[in-house]
Amino acid sequence: MSDARPPLPPFTRETAIQKVRAAENGWNGRDPHKVALAYTPDSRWRNRSEFFTGRPAIVAFLEAKWAREHEYRLIKELWAFTENRIAVRFAYEFHDAAGAWFRTYGNENWEFDANGLMRMRHASINDLPITENQRLFRWTPGPRPEDHPGLTELGL
Repeated sequence: MSDARPPLPPFTRETAIQKVRAAENGWNGRDPHKVALAYTPDSRWRNRSEFFTGRPAIVAFLEAKWAREHEYRLIKELWAFTENRIAVRFAYEFHDAAGAWFRTYGNENWEFDANGLMRMRHASINDLPITENQRLFRWTPGPRPEDHPGLTELGL
């Protein structure tokens, strides 16, 4: 169990929320190698129209993602859960190399192994161009502050 990532399934509402916040914090840390450790070595992903398997592919995907998505800030929110599955909705903001801002909305379906590692991730994602003045996710890089509103509180 050295690779265990609590909380472990079967999930309760409380542990599912903890799992979602841990994932959000990890992604906001923007360390592809660290983030990849939350997934099984053979984790299967569908992200938009990309399909890939395994931690090396996850690292490569995240390195490329965060190289083009500057000032990335993410908020995830629990949508539903069962014993070893969690559904989330999320939004994140970033700007591209030209300085154009975007808010990206999406839904993810996650499946976990007994050690709490994600073995499957399916993500459906849409980008919306926004202006800098329309940004809502304003905190220093890293995890979202505990007192920062979530998606529901922001009306997203």
